[in-house]
Amino acid sequence: MLFRDRGVEIKTPDQIDAMRAAGLVVGGTLELLRDRVRAGTTTAELDEVAEDAIRSAGATPSFLGYGHPPFPATICVSVNDEVVHGIPGGRVLAEGDIVSIDCGAIVDGWHGDAALTVAVGEVSPAARELMRVTEESLWRGIAAARLGGHVGDISHAVESFVRASGDFGIVEDYTGHGIGTAMHQPPNVPNVGRPGKGVRLVEGLALAVEPMVVAGQPWTRLDDDEWTVRTDDGAPAAHYEHTFTLTPRGAWVLTALDGGEARLAELGVPFGGR
Repeated sequence: MLFRDRGVEIKTPDQIDAMRAAGLVVGGTLELLRDRVRAGTTTAELDEVAEDAIRSAGATPSFLGYGHPPFPATICVSVNDEVVHGIPGGRVLAEGDIVSIDCGAIVDGWHGDAALTVAVGEVSPAARELMRVTEESLWRGIAAARLGGHVGDISHAVESFVRASGDFGIVEDYTGHGIGTAMHQPPNVPNVGRPGKGVRLVEGLALAVEPMVVAGQPWTRLDDDEWTVRTDDGAPAAHYEHTFTLTPRGAWVLTALDGGEARLAELGVPFGGR
């Protein structure tokens, strides 16, 4: 394993394959949770489903016990105006809510990290559009990545798509990140930026791209639990994330069950998976 400038961790092909194993656990868990989100379910019940799925796959939750204070759950569940890092508990999901679920897993010391936002039953057209724009901005960011390019290319693509899609706010205080033997590593992957800036994209670099988009102003505040981040103005938020890498053939989304092949094809981007 080599480390380049600024502590960036570069993986061998075998190590990327190990990250793919972790990514498949994460992707499978999120698909299971997507099906379990419904009115009347508590966020704690979703957390129980996630922990069982991760451990049954022989993996370890990345989030449980992480940070200071230690995060007390397996997944982050953020509802409506909660942007990220919501702590699961007794909250009962209701028709019309939108629920962002962030999940991480470790397999043989390697991390996978991804997130999605799920509608509870019928939600407003505005909420559907917020979700659509946020998810599409994630894929536009990944599609902009090329070997020899820069992190800023990803950031710029995310920002450009969101700005062109309507009057949305982009949360800038929380970013994507490098990932590998630790869940959070250099470099940061902002959701706003200029093309051609930042760390160079090379083979063996793995990144988690995670746009957080809000229907109002992008300002946030931290709850007293020291984890839950919510919008200052009470506007709803959406959050999507995938872990991906670049091979000589193209992009490989390690936390997508199909490696991202279908969505990348829609965007005209070569698939780089094995």
